[in-house]
Amino acid sequence: MTRPTFRVPDDRQIVVTGSLAFDQIMVFQGNFKDHILPEKLHVINISFLVSEMKRQRGGCAGNIAYTLALLGHESRIVATAGSDFNEYNDFLSGHGVDTEGIEILSDHATASCFITSDQSDNQITGFYPGAMGQAGELSLAERAGERAGVVIVAPDDPAAMSRHCKEARDLGLPFIFDPSFQVTAMEGEELAEAARGAAMLVVNDYEFAVFEKKTGKKGRAVFDLVDMAAVTLGGEGSKLLLNDGTEILVPAAEIAELRDPTGAGDAYRSGFVAGLQCGYDLEVCGRMGSVASAFVVEQNGTQSHAYTRDDFVARYETNFGTFPS
Repeated sequence: MTRPTFRVPDDRQIVVTGSLAFDQIMVFQGNFKDHILPEKLHVINISFLVSEMKRQRGGCAGNIAYTLALLGHESRIVATAGSDFNEYNDFLSGHGVDTEGIEILSDHATASCFITSDQSDNQITGFYPGAMGQAGELSLAERAGERAGVVIVAPDDPAAMSRHCKEARDLGLPFIFDPSFQVTAMEGEELAEAARGAAMLVVNDYEFAVFEKKTGKKGRAVFDLVDMAAVTLGGEGSKLLLNDGTEILVPAAEIAELRDPTGAGDAYRSGFVAGLQCGYDLEVCGRMGSVASAFVVEQNGTQSHAYTRDDFVARYETNFGTFPS
C-alpha cells in the first residue's frame, strides 16, 4: 500500500471552489439528424418540441460538496451564485454543507446549462455563465474560513481558478487542482502556473493529454508542477501517478445500470479526498472514488444519489474487500 504525501486533518474543512449551476435537461423524442438539412446549414433556424424538461442542481462545487456530505465530511463552498439560488442553498445547508463562502449576486442568475438530448443520445448544449462570470472577484483568503484544511480548485471561471490556486499557495494550504474541461479554455502558461505546487492534479485521460501538450510538461515532467496526478479512465477506473514513477491502477466499481455519466468525475474527487482525510492509503482513496462514482452514474442528475455510510461501506466491500476501520 502507498501512503499519500499529504493529509487533510480530520478536524478541518474541505474547501471547494468551483461552479454552481442549474442543469436544464430536455428530451426530444426524435433524432436531430432527421430535421437538419445539410444544404441549409448556413441559414439554420430550427425548433425542437421537447417532451420532458427537468431542472437539476449541478455545478462542480455543488456536486463535490454534496457527495462529501453523504460521506460524512465537512466542506465549505467558495463560489458565486445568483438571485435564484435560495432553494439550492437550503438543500446544501440541509445536508451539512457550509455555504457561508458563497457570494449571492442579486443582479445575476446562477449559471445554467441547457441540454437537449435526442433518442440517439446526441446533445445540443448551451451554457450561460451568469454569476459564475464574477467568480474571479472572490478572495479565497477572505472566504476559506478558519478551519480550512485543503482546497479543491474545481472547474470555474478560469480567472477564478488561477486566483484560487495562487491564494492557496500563499496561505500554505495544500490544494488539489481539478481543471477538468477547462483545460481547453485555459492557455498553457495559465494552466502551468495554476498547477504549480499542487498536491494533486485530477483530470480524465483526454484532459491529461491536453494538459501535457499545452504546458509542455509530458511524462515525468508533469511532476515539476504537481506532487501526484489522478487520471480517471471512465469505465476502466483510474490510475494514480506519483513523482517517483509509481503508477497505481484502480479498478472501476461495478454498476447495476448506467443511466447518466454526468457528475461521475466530481463524485470520484469527493470519494478520493474523503479517503485522504481519513488517512487511508492511496489505493483505498482511489477505490473510494470508484464507489462514489458508481452511485452517481446509476441516477439521472449529478445530485440525485443518496446513501448512508453503511451503504457505501457495503458496496466498497462487495467490489474491493474489507473496508479499513
